[in-house]
Amino acid sequence: MEPAGSGFPGIQYNDKKVEKGSGELMLMKNFPSIVNENSSQQEVREYLRSISKNERVKKPQFHAAISTKFREHTKEELTTIAENFMDELGYGNQPFIVVFHNDTENHHVHIVSTRVNKQTGKKIGDSYEKLKAQQALSRTMEKLYGLSTQEQIEKLLGYRYSSLKQLEVLLERNGFRLSPNKNDEEVLDILKNGAWEKSINAAELNFSGSKKDSRAWQLRAILSKYKELYLCKVFRVEDRRAQEGTLPEEKQNENWKPKIEFESELQKKLRDVFGIDIVFHTSDKEAPAVGLRPFGYTLIDHKTGSVYKGSEIMKMNELFEFTSETIDKRFFEGLKDYNITDETSKQALIEYVKRQNPDYAPKDFMLFITKKRKNKEIFGAVRIEVKQYLKTQDAKDIHIIRSEEGKYYAIHSKLHYVGELEQLIGEKDYQKFLNPAENQQQVSVNPNEKFSKELNASINDLIFQFSRSSGGSGKDPGEEERKKRRKKKNR
Repeated sequence: MEPAGSGFPGIQYNDKKVEKGSGELMLMKNFPSIVNENSSQQEVREYLRSISKNERVKKPQFHAAISTKFREHTKEELTTIAENFMDELGYGNQPFIVVFHNDTENHHVHIVSTRVNKQTGKKIGDSYEKLKAQQALSRTMEKLYGLSTQEQIEKLLGYRYSSLKQLEVLLERNGFRLSPNKNDEEVLDILKNGAWEKSINAAELNFSGSKKDSRAWQLRAILSKYKELYLCKVFRVEDRRAQEGTLPEEKQNENWKPKIEFESELQKKLRDVFGIDIVFHTSDKEAPAVGLRPFGYTLIDHKTGSVYKGSEIMKMNELFEFTSETIDKRFFEGLKDYNITDETSKQALIEYVKRQNPDYAPKDFMLFITKKRKNKEIFGAVRIEVKQYLKTQDAKDIHIIRSEEGKYYAIHSKLHYVGELEQLIGEKDYQKFLNPAENQQQVSVNPNEKFSKELNASINDLIFQFSRSSGGSGKDPGEEERKKRRKKKNR
């Protein structure tokens, strides 16, 4: 993140998040004992300012954010990643704080430190810092999770491909880019996030023939079967995040070319079930005109480590139906993260999106039933917030949707959850939700019922009192007196 002034405003920014309940201080490292988690943000800023006195460094603040895709990593995991990342970047001995934020769809942490070395008073080198940061994060993830970039590259280079173009498609699909080496035309560089990872000699690449093998016939049989079971409608996914990340909103150009991908339900099922990846090609890959169809596709078979020209397996027109529908990449990724378990929950999610922005709602074929399960933590959080919403009607992330069949669904837009309302709140509370008038009537009748019971009890008590004699025989005392008088008279 861009540095701003010499007063370390990142400390104040994160402290406000903590005060609002949308942030949590996870780590303070390399501070003296007198500056700790109980210190005010002003005291933390003053300490960082005191060790950053270097006239040549006008903006000494170091401020970075590490974000995960939605909630793939917990706040504790992100804190560990941040601590190791600072070591890899050369800030391991600097004082720094790590603050977790939960106010967006993505779990993320902010790191604030100083660019002035607290021991030497000199500025820590920041040349090519963005590239260094990517490399530092890659090394961190490899160390913590065994995600070795070099091992990934070697595995991909071991696939069977028949042309340099197929290798380029394979690498790009896995987050790498193939680029000519500036110093040697025989050498190709493999980059990730702009950072160099490996160089290979083009002459040493082992291209295989494009002959049809037994696996090709198996793939054709799979495609023939599954195209009858799942939707083959293809739509465009436009990714403008590169522009959004490099230019301020007021300078973004509508004519800027976004990165284009094509998606369909059939493609997703083939990836999930068989490890078959379909990659479409257009004449202008970065920005095909509206309605322009791909001219072909590549099939990547991850099960056997093979890359095929799509037409060798099945003609594109036999397999897919192309539409002119388009959806934003970031929005599409968010929708895919919802736990869509069946057709009804999918329609409930579409209805929710329509209510938010009718012009932005996806078509039915653009959402896929995933049967994705949310963990207990998310389910518990959704349940609590839904119950609170039904009491107060005040929750910006909760939305109640009624399906065409009359069943109600709760949607949590921040936690990407969609589920039946009855399962969340229980049958008893669900019936109260369905019949609010009866509940209100029951509340208003209760005082009258109580009064009636008390009145009946009083009357019964009075009847009982009047029917009792002093001797407890239950007879009228006047009747006894009359009997005694008759006896005396007869005598």
